[in-house]
Parts: sequence; C-alpha cells; structure tokens
Amino acid sequence: MAAFRIFVVLYTLLAEIGFCYSSEVYIVYMGSKRTVEAKDISKQNHLLLASVHDGSLEKARASHVYSYRHGFRGFAARLSKKQALKIAGMSGVVSVFPNEKRMLHTTHSWDFIGVSTNEDMEIPGFSTKNQENVIIGFIDTGIWPESPSFNDHGMPPVPSKWRGICQGKNFANFSCNKKIIGARYYLRGYEAEESNRITKFRSPRDSSGHGSHTASIASGRFVNNMNYNGLGNGAARGGVPMSRIAVYKTCWETGCYDADLLAAFDDAIKDGVDIISVSLGPNSPQGDYFRDSISVGSFHAINHGILVVSSAGNVGARGSATNLAPWMLTVAASSTDRDFSSQIILGSRKKLMGESLNTFRMNASAPTILASQISNGFFTPYQSSFCLDSSLNKTMARGKVLICYHSGSYSESRIGKSIVVKKVGGIGMILVDETENDVALPFVIPAVTVGKRTGERIQHYATRTKKARSLILPAKTVIGSRRAPRVAAFSSKGPNLLTPGILKMEFNILSGTSMACPHITALAALIKAVHPSWSPSAIKSALMTTATVLDKTGRFITADPSGRRANAFDYGSGFPDPSRMLHPGLIYDIEATDYKAFLCLTGYNDKYLNLVTGESNRNCSQSHQVRSNLNYPAITVPDLNGNYSVTREVTNVGRARSLYRSVVISPKGINVTVVPDVLSFRSYGEKRNFTVNFWVVTPSNDYVFGALLWSLRRIEVSSIPLIVRVASH
Repeated sequence: MAAFRIFVVLYTLLAEIGFCYSSEVYIVYMGSKRTVEAKDISKQNHLLLASVHDGSLEKARASHVYSYRHGFRGFAARLSKKQALKIAGMSGVVSVFPNEKRMLHTTHSWDFIGVSTNEDMEIPGFSTKNQENVIIGFIDTGIWPESPSFNDHGMPPVPSKWRGICQGKNFANFSCNKKIIGARYYLRGYEAEESNRITKFRSPRDSSGHGSHTASIASGRFVNNMNYNGLGNGAARGGVPMSRIAVYKTCWETGCYDADLLAAFDDAIKDGVDIISVSLGPNSPQGDYFRDSISVGSFHAINHGILVVSSAGNVGARGSATNLAPWMLTVAASSTDRDFSSQIILGSRKKLMGESLNTFRMNASAPTILASQISNGFFTPYQSSFCLDSSLNKTMARGKVLICYHSGSYSESRIGKSIVVKKVGGIGMILVDETENDVALPFVIPAVTVGKRTGERIQHYATRTKKARSLILPAKTVIGSRRAPRVAAFSSKGPNLLTPGILKMEFNILSGTSMACPHITALAALIKAVHPSWSPSAIKSALMTTATVLDKTGRFITADPSGRRANAFDYGSGFPDPSRMLHPGLIYDIEATDYKAFLCLTGYNDKYLNLVTGESNRNCSQSHQVRSNLNYPAITVPDLNGNYSVTREVTNVGRARSLYRSVVISPKGINVTVVPDVLSFRSYGEKRNFTVNFWVVTPSNDYVFGALLWSLRRIEVSSIPLIVRVASH
C-alpha cells in the first residue's frame, strides 16, 4: 500500500512537471476595456485562469505573466494547448494566440526630404513650435539617455498631460529629463520563452543601438559634426527635435515578444502619448488582425486618439508587406540621393563600384579567390560560397580577398560573413548580393557589396585570370550620383494579402524600413504640432494625399534593382512632401464606426464586434457598406467584374469657400468616372461625398494603376491611388 502511495505521488509529480514543460505563453485578448476598474482586472484574470487550473488561485497566479487593463482587456499566461483552447471558447474572449517573436524590421535625410535645417524645423507659412507638446512613444530596444541627441537644453517643462514614469532611475543608472520624459522596459514575455536570462541592461537602456537610432531620427536634438568614421559628415537632427520621447523597451537580444509588445501598447495609451512608432512587425504572410499583437495594440491606440506608425518589412517580394491593418500608417523604404561607394580595382586595373561603409585601407592589392574554391571539411563548395561559419579552409584563405555570396535571406548577416572571413585570415571580402539590396554596411575588414551584374564580372575575372588580385578602397560619400528617391529592393511590397481592398504601404522613404518608419513618425508629429485637434486618420490622410510619385528630377519613381517604373504596390501613396502636407486642402477622415463596419465586412460577428469595440448596441446587420467603402485615401478594387462603384467622403480643411475639380488618370483598360466631378465648399470642416465608378473596357491579367486628383485653381491639392484587378472567369 505504501509503495502504491509513493507511485501515485511520483506519477502526480511527473504529471505536474510534464505540464510545466508542455505549457507556453499565450495572449488572451478580451477586447475593449469596459467599466471595470483597472485594479480589479488582475483579480478577474486570476479567477478566469483558476478555472483552467482546477480552481487553484495559486496555480493561476503562478501562470500569470501580464494583465492588460488600461487601453484594452486581456492577459498573458503560461498555458497548455488544452487550457488555451478552453479559454478561447469562454464568453468575453475575442482570441487566444501564442506569444510569438517579432523582429526589428540616417544625417542627410531631412535635407533630402525637404524639412528645414534649423533647430525648430519650421516649415514656411506654419509655426511648428507646438512640437514641444507632442509626445512620441517608441516601442523598440530602448534608448541611450547620455547621447547628445537626447539632451534637454532649452526645453520647457514636461507637458502636464504626461502620466508616465521613468523606470530604472533608482536601480539601473538610467535617468530621464525634459527630452526623454518617460521610460519603461518589459521582460516577462521574453524570459518566459528564452532560455538565456537577460543580465545586461535590465532597464530601458539600449543595448543594440536600434531604438536610439529610431528615436534620434524622429526626435533627436541638433548635433554638429556627426559622421561615421568620416563618412556622411554633417549636422544630425531629428524631424521634430523639440518633441518629447517616451521609451518602451520590448526588444532584446533575439527579438520582441507579443506579450511584452501588448504591455507596452497598454501603458503607452495610459501614459498619454500622441504618436507611437513601431519599427518591427510579424512575419509575412500576416494572419488575422486580432491574433496579431501590433494590430490589436494599434486598434485601441487609434480609438484613444493615438496615431501608430509602423514599418512594412524588409522581405522585398510582392505581397510581403506586413502591419496591414487599415488603422495603422505603414511605411516602406526607399533611397536618398546619397551613396556610400567603395571602389574595387581588379588586377587588370579594371575599376568597379560597390556599396560599403568600409573605412579600412588595404596597403596593396591581394590575391583574390572565390570562397567556393576553398571549402573546408564536410562543407560543399556551394555552402562555402556563402562564407558560412567553419566552411572555409584557413590555410587557403589566409592573406586573400574572398568572393562570397549572400542568399537574399533576411536573417542572413552580411556583416557576419566579414567576421567569418576575418577569422580564417582573409584580408578582404567582395560580397555578391544578387537581390541587389543596395545597403552600405560597416564590415569588420576591407569589404564591399556588389550586385548581380558586377558580381558576374568579378567572378569571370577571378576564374579566368591566373593569380587574380584586387584592391578595395575606403568608401566615399557621394551625393546626387543617382536618381532618387528609388524604391529599395529589400522593401516589402503590396498587395495586401489579408484585405486586398486596402492599399499597403502608405509611404516609401529611406533605406531600411526600421529607419524609414521614424521619418514618417516625425512628419506626423509636425502635423500634430500644427493641427493638434486632428484625428489620427486626418493626419494620415494629409501625409498620403500630398505625397508625390515623382523623384527629385521630376520623373516617375523607379524600383531597384531593375530600375523599372514603380507602382503603388512599391511606393504606396508616394514620397512625402513636407511643403504640402500641412495644408492638404481635403482630408479623408475615418470615424471609429467606420472601422467597426469594416470589421463586420471582414468576417467578425456581432459578439466579437461588441467585445472589440466595447459597445453592446452595435451589430453587423446595421452595416450595409462594402469593404472598399472604408473612407480610406486610396481605392483598391481587387476583383472588378463588369462595373463597380465606390464612395468616399472628404472634409474641407483648406479655404472656407473653395471649388475642387476632379482629374482622373484611369488604370489601363478601365473606364473611370467621378460623380460629382466638382466639389463646392462654403466653410471649413464641411464634408462632401463623391462616387467613383469603374467599368471594364479591356480586361488585364494583373493589377493596373491610376489616380484620382482634386485640383483647386489648376493646382493639384489632393491625390489618391486607384488600383484595379479584373476578376478572372
């Protein structure tokens, strides 16, 4: 009998250990915050968790990770799949999804965009001094507070509306000031999934530089004599240098987890930020809006009057854009007119150009060989061609310039390849990137990146020339060498695979979508400073409808690497124009009820709609709109069959008495009319509706692109893309 009791105890213990190892963190999303006090929400969450832990409050508290209680309802907890499924079927629960990892997706740029070079960043005709009352929340890797970009010299007191905290000031040598007015960090979701405990900078302090970079681009103070080892020398400043920064550190060594991201959104809503900048996102293809932490957090931020700006991703393929929700402002990437070019001199004295931030100087040319020719151990020549760790023969690599290849994978480190080459004794590297992502990088040895064609010429030389040699020269800053802006090859592109009727991206600017995002964040903050009462959708509309599809030479924007004429799936609405965005004339505003109608048409029923919105009197049967009628400043018709009509509403934010005439650039093979084709306004804030009618004239096999412009006295004021695909039969 005693032996039987021991067996039962051991069996129970093993079962509990098994549960611990089989459980993982799940997000339980419960929609909008209702009348329950924030302090009581954690208690309710513990009671709900106890119901799947055999009534044990102790186990419920042990499994609990976060409670979300300020901007929306929900919690994160360690659960088994069975427990997660049980909670998903409970009343009051919108969705349950795993705690997934999200990945993080420069001085001359503001000159190139056309924003003033002075500290106040004034735009002619408008005062942007109110930017000192605009608070930008950065959900990223933290910040380095001692950087001169974040000094508070001459800044007025912190705005009275601020309700946040400065976490870490009493234990982590981290301090805030009148510039960085708040800072928080989030670890629970990360440490629940990762075996390595964070030991360095368990505070809002930035350990990677990414968060400091994004914050300085958008909001950094004016700093003279900034450069990278002599490259890109000049004065650095953010787009809104007098704005305030609130830091939400959610990203650590290996990524950013959903549980932490939602906790950051929840706090940012409570703290009183005006804009949230999120330079990260889900993997493509993106799933359901309310099973995605950034979509959930941004939905509730928008409903609290906070604009969310996000990056589209760096995959580069068609249909790879992420952060697809229509309530977000999503940014893609393009180039400026500044290159960091490094010259390669082959032994034959042939000179070729590549991209690099290389500041190392080779004393003389060196023997040059393909990495595939010096494979090591069990590695094949194909594997060693990518200069993988341990794939290269040290004896054969020593003292040589190696020709390596990049697979095009977003996760494959280019800088890591230079580290591998250096480790085996190589003195230089020519990296052939056939995707031609055109990104200059700070390699650890003399190195340069070249595209496919240049790579083929170098390979031909190396394989056909006995004792091939090359010399890699230090990089130089070159301005105006190529047309710009151009759509970056790595920038993720449309169409929106989740909701084809919504165009993503809205914008396209600067290399790296992580760094493109804070540029648009800053422009949005400038609009907020001038028009503090404007809604997030009004700010978004002003940016989108005043953007241009022409480069600095007045020709259509092109797309790398082929140089083809770009389209709305590449550049969204276009390249931002600061000279026009503060007076857009007309805006396409979106009310909260518009998003509710959109959700109905996306497949959400009354139960989920009421939970998400927090309104019990709203039901989907009241909505008779079509999805394309969301009052969005772009019109996409993904399956045109015969004819189709779309309605939009514009609000006059220009002259009180004004007359706008429509100008249509029809997509190829499509007939487009606008009714009425003239809009007359008598007062500021007056609204007018119009209908756009589409007819198929000549069917096409793919999407075709056009535009609708509203002009005032022959001056283009407002423009939106028209995107159509004829339904296949």
